[in-house]
Amino acid sequence: MENDSKEIVRRFYEHIVSDNLLDQIADYVSEDCIAGNGDHIGADGMRKHLKAVRNTYPDYRMRILRQFENNGFVISEFIMEGTFMNEWMGIKPTGKRLSISGINIDRIANGKITEHSGYANTFEALMENNLIRPNS
Repeated sequence: MENDSKEIVRRFYEHIVSDNLLDQIADYVSEDCIAGNGDHIGADGMRKHLKAVRNTYPDYRMRILRQFENNGFVISEFIMEGTFMNEWMGIKPTGKRLSISGINIDRIANGKITEHSGYANTFEALMENNLIRPNS
């Protein structure tokens, strides 16, 4: 079971998400999927989130660096790389290729993601590329 859960998550991010196969999300994300804050997102909510990311970084890809599994929860360290092509949170696009690190925590049950939460270190990538500056 452990290896299956990690492989489901890896395939979801590195293939389904990276290759923008949004029509296959329901094969990986449960209709009952909830976010880390307890909100119901289901496959449609995940699809909407991924479309928004794709709008900002049209060519983005995810690569899983390391994974840990325990009791159905899979923690994945990732790198997301993409070209910043559309405005995000008031920040003007630069056309620069950004590399953003992060972690996702996904719970797998019956072969699908039933809970999802994550953190992307956008702050560091934006600082490194002079897109934001600290207040003095």
